[in-house]
Amino acid sequence: MLQHLPNEEFMNNHIAKCEFCPYTETMDTIFTIKQAEFVTSVSLGQNYPVPFPKEIAIVGKSNVGKSSLINCISGNGKLARTSSQPGKTRMINYFSINRGQFYLVDLPGYGYAKASKSEQKSWGELIEKYLASGRVDHLFLLIDIRHEPTENDRQMFRYLVYYNIPYTLVATKSDKIAKSKRKAAANSNAKLLGAPPYAVPFSSETGEGKAELLERIHQILEDAQTFPKNEK
Repeated sequence: MLQHLPNEEFMNNHIAKCEFCPYTETMDTIFTIKQAEFVTSVSLGQNYPVPFPKEIAIVGKSNVGKSSLINCISGNGKLARTSSQPGKTRMINYFSINRGQFYLVDLPGYGYAKASKSEQKSWGELIEKYLASGRVDHLFLLIDIRHEPTENDRQMFRYLVYYNIPYTLVATKSDKIAKSKRKAAANSNAKLLGAPPYAVPFSSETGEGKAELLERIHQILEDAQTFPKNEK
């Protein structure tokens, strides 16, 4: 998928530096997204839009539920286009949230088997260039709660470590397994990914995990006020 993978020694030396923050309900007011709109799509070689105070990206394998998650947390069921056919997101899609408070960025899904090798290479280069750009402040890495992480998932995680990008792991489609098994399955898949054993069980169908992800976004925005980009 991506072109230049960090080696095992690098991972062992840097894994502890990645962000890992289980959610605790300590806030009296839950952060809400009141307005969201599509801004632009960016393909390989094109310029990114004018920066906002924060940029939060969402990435995962094809058909893991990125568009459904975006629509769920934004409260806008038509914001990101969903499709039953995998591999539809082929560019980086930018969404303005709360009138420029931050960008929500939808990255192309990886691992779509029916895509040509040239398409897969192009998507990999597009994602890698974005991760290396320094724009992304936090990344939600989506994994399917029902299945062990794929090699592409592991590659993506290694890139987050390599570029020192704070992240939150999200285990999607939690409604597809028994409620009593969700937490254990999510945390187990996080560990198999090579991360600390914590992931947010999430379902766009039931809304499970939505409050936790919104609170995570709130924390990221609070950090932006304390540590502006040009002061980090």
